[in-house]
Amino acid sequence: MLKKPPVSFEDTSVAFSSRSDEELRRMHFLFSGMSKEFLTKIGTFFVKTALKLKLPVKSVIKNRLFKQFCGGETLSECKATVEGLARYRIHTILDYAVEGESNDKSYDDTLKKILDSIELDAQSQEISFSVFKVTGLGSFSLLEKIQKGDELNDEERMAFARLRERMDIICKTAFEKDIRLMIDAEESWIQGAIDVLVYEMMKKYNKSKAIIYNTFQMYRSDMSFNLQKALEISLFENFILGAKLVRGAYMEKERRRAKELNYTSPIFSTKNETDEAFNKALEFCVQHKDRISLCCGSHNEKSTYHLIALMENQNIERHDDNIWFAQLYGMSDHISYNLAAAGYNVAKYVPYGPVEAVMPYLFRRAEENKAVTGGGRELEMVKREMDRRFNR
Repeated sequence: MLKKPPVSFEDTSVAFSSRSDEELRRMHFLFSGMSKEFLTKIGTFFVKTALKLKLPVKSVIKNRLFKQFCGGETLSECKATVEGLARYRIHTILDYAVEGESNDKSYDDTLKKILDSIELDAQSQEISFSVFKVTGLGSFSLLEKIQKGDELNDEERMAFARLRERMDIICKTAFEKDIRLMIDAEESWIQGAIDVLVYEMMKKYNKSKAIIYNTFQMYRSDMSFNLQKALEISLFENFILGAKLVRGAYMEKERRRAKELNYTSPIFSTKNETDEAFNKALEFCVQHKDRISLCCGSHNEKSTYHLIALMENQNIERHDDNIWFAQLYGMSDHISYNLAAAGYNVAKYVPYGPVEAVMPYLFRRAEENKAVTGGGRELEMVKREMDRRFNR
């Protein structure tokens, strides 16, 4: 770690430079509520109930919770968000966050939305990535059966062929438009089947540069090995490995399933183990920068500083196109905006979709990131900026 990093995350004037006084007050209200777990649970219950009963609450939700964490309901609404981020040198990762039904009509609709997103990406220099989940294009249970090694019947083989075809259409389009494409990680009991598909796509489209990025959840105790194995595969098959590192998104579900089915949880037992694995993975990727394009998807300040130090020690330019930092839209602005102002490559993960359809995604994100939103850091930074503006 550098004694004095070339960027500080403490400068709230930079972190909230894009926020008006009204927006800052709205953020204070939101993060104050999210810092109290019982209020978050009550609020989540009432929002779910109101939407289910079709009560007239959409405008309230859209102007508060949705506006803070989403780019808009449609791609055209997202343009203002994209342009707003771009004014501060922050790129966008567009994410169609609707969790659809499990049928071909829904899968084909998701396919179209992703292709529309890539088309918008190609028209905008400010959008550097698109993203999708494989289970948005095909059956979860089918992927689970494939990972188990079970024999597929004729209908399942046809369904898997359609899933592979949808993936290939997306990846080929991204390749032709020169748009990076992140494929989200999912539960451990289907991730192996997803990995096989992802590396098949990388073999076709990552020959000269990383177009396709796989996601590595470093809270899994086997993920360091999986990352090393992925590099070996890329060397053998002669493609560039795109790697997005995250800590992980399904911890409670993973542990609950392991307990129910009586097998050892794949998740580290302590946060320190996850932090150590994440930072070592950063070191591994930087060490092999000639073969790995890295996206550090983290809200953790220590890990972000660690990657900055690695880049400094290896004399890697801040704007090197093979190293990106990413955070969720509406969160950790003190990291994103200060990094971008210092010249690093930064992108915000911007979900979009109809309010009522995106809310399940937002509720899950709130649960996944309660250590960030509820841990007080977001609220602390907002309070400091309010104090700087209003009490000087």
